[in-house]
Amino acid sequence: MFRWLLLLIIIVPAMEIGVLVWAGNWIGPWWVILLIITTGVIGAWLAKQQGLETIRNIQISMQSGQMPQDVLLDGACILIGGAFLLTPGFITDAIGFLLLIPGTRTPIKGFLKRMIMKMMDRGTVTIYRK
Repeated sequence: MFRWLLLLIIIVPAMEIGVLVWAGNWIGPWWVILLIITTGVIGAWLAKQQGLETIRNIQISMQSGQMPQDVLLDGACILIGGAFLLTPGFITDAIGFLLLIPGTRTPIKGFLKRMIMKMMDRGTVTIYRK
């Protein structure tokens, strides 16, 4: 896991710099700056809207006596997506928007569920229930 994280910490910024330089040469540096600011503003607004909806869904689930399983994964995806959108760059913005839009978040949640179940089966993650 540490190797993958280290690889991402090195490769993603290098790719972002390459894409930003390429876009700056193609459309101009001021347009790139404007795009970065615009995606940040739109992303913050979308993260706020999705976050508030998720909080309402958690409250509804808890009031009906159900455990908000899928809604908690929604919240985690929204949190990570918002963090990606705060990072300047087009690649991280694309990942952030994928995590914030409900239609694209559904397959990602399925992948996360399978990954968590595999980790539980291997014993690398333990979930305690009361």
